Amino acid sequence: MITLTESAVNRIRDIVEKRGSGVGLRIGVTESGCSGYSYALDYAESVAADDVVIEVEDVKVVVDPKSFPILDDMELDFVKEGLNQSFKFNNPNVVSACGCGESFSTTK
Repeated sequence: MITLTESAVNRIRDIVEKRGSGVGLRIGVTESGCSGYSYALDYAESVAADDVVIEVEDVKVVVDPKSFPILDDMELDFVKEGLNQSFKFNNPNVVSACGCGESFSTTK
């Protein structure tokens, strides 16, 4: 199961409310980069029948069935470091990452 920190829940709630439409945040992986996969974030406009939906409080995160095994057991966090702020994927399935940190590989 994917877990969300309180900071991630608050940030997702804020961005969906500011946008004014959609059901939540869609996360997934795409094949790219030198290591194999990269994370993909987008607004979730709808939920497909085979999507996995993680709901915490009033916040929904939608994951497609192909990405879910790679993201399973991951914690999604939202961090602020100085002037920078971003979602952070704490994914125990990652076994290596490229030097620039944009892509990763897994055992799955």
